[in-house]
Amino acid sequence: MTETTYFPRRLILAGAMGAGVLLALAVHMLGARYGLDLGGLWRTDTGAFMPAGSAIAWWLIATVGFAGGYFIASLMHSAVSGEIPKRMQHFLIGIGVLLLVGAGQTLSGPSPTPSIAGVLAGLVALGLGALMAFCGANFALRET
Repeated sequence: MTETTYFPRRLILAGAMGAGVLLALAVHMLGARYGLDLGGLWRTDTGAFMPAGSAIAWWLIATVGFAGGYFIASLMHSAVSGEIPKRMQHFLIGIGVLLLVGAGQTLSGPSPTPSIAGVLAGLVALGLGALMAFCGANFALRET
């Protein structure tokens, strides 16, 4: 019987965080194209306290970062031991590539937000995605 090999916990955590951050940033870029941007938090021309699109974007980025970190960590943990078929691995890689291609295509157009607000929104999305991806990956690795 062959021995089951495992990646070191820190390597799985780093890979899941990286993938979760990329997914959160892709969702941020796609959401900004459709009016769900975090840049609305710093806009002073509206009379509302906080635009609903900003709140939805905040929760969407946090959810995708957490779920991405969780699922990628659990997939990496089980893929090393050979529990995931190769076809499923290729399918998941294809889905990730298509999501990042869509985000890249969206990013290639003109920005809907002013430059300084767009930079701040991108940094906030990066930080939020990293924090939530770490929490999701850490949660997934504690269960196993």
